[in-house]
Amino acid sequence: MDIQNNLKLSIVFLNYNRVSETRYTVEWLKKLLQHRQDVEVIAIDNGSTDGTKDFLQDQTWLHSIILDSNTGIAGYNLGFEQAKGDYILVLDDDSHPIDNHTLDRIIQRLEAQSEIGIIACQIESPDGKPVCTWHLPQNNRSGISMAFVGCGFAIRRQLFKQVGWYPEEFFLYQNEIEVAIRVAKLGYQIHYDSQCRVVHRHSPQGRSNWRRVYYPTRNTIWIIRRYFPYPIAAYLITSRLCIGLIRAIQSKEFKWYYKAVKEAFNLPIQRQILSTNLQKTFEPFYQQNSLWHQLMMRF
Repeated sequence: MDIQNNLKLSIVFLNYNRVSETRYTVEWLKKLLQHRQDVEVIAIDNGSTDGTKDFLQDQTWLHSIILDSNTGIAGYNLGFEQAKGDYILVLDDDSHPIDNHTLDRIIQRLEAQSEIGIIACQIESPDGKPVCTWHLPQNNRSGISMAFVGCGFAIRRQLFKQVGWYPEEFFLYQNEIEVAIRVAKLGYQIHYDSQCRVVHRHSPQGRSNWRRVYYPTRNTIWIIRRYFPYPIAAYLITSRLCIGLIRAIQSKEFKWYYKAVKEAFNLPIQRQILSTNLQKTFEPFYQQNSLWHQLMMRF
């Protein structure tokens, strides 16, 4: 029997210079999947120089894709392209599904409910506490969600392909919001399911300050320019510039802030204004990038 014909789920994760985290994730998945033939694992190495490449190439039970340089989230897309499952579970190199119940529930829900395009998993710390994030419902109740967290979500493979996988020009950060918007525009729902649990070990390794200034500033302005009407877009862009500047001052990364602002406006954008209903759906994104809302939350 061809095992590939039985594949329901492809687990795809990306690695870059965090060999200890990669080793933990691989060993966890190997143990979790030892009696399953309906799940495959694809690991992409983004040009690591710390031994990750050699470790992955020794793991003959999974499919590894070894790249010569760091391509950012574009590396994920190579794994998505080669995935054979009907559905894709996306992880980081420092995250893992907690059990087989999570995998079974992902498959069952996506097979039974055609209106669901994406399942946003509950993201937990290693001690089992849910991680609060503005991407997910604030009450931690299962139901329709604005978006998902990139270290733990499942999506229909064909839908993901239809929306163009991850936007490669983003390189890092805010790619989840772009995908969430594209999926919503096609009429699919994103469902948060607290029974689909993913542990995020949240390694600080490789999380440089300049990246937190440069990519969120640039990529968020791209999203605003594309999807929001004026004068809302003008207000959000102004807010985002202020928020980015504050981060640049705090981290002393002015060069990267200037570069982000320059690139944010130089890229030609094809505007695809969200409907009024979808603007309401993405109200949390608006609030996250509204200077007024951010100040009100702090005082």
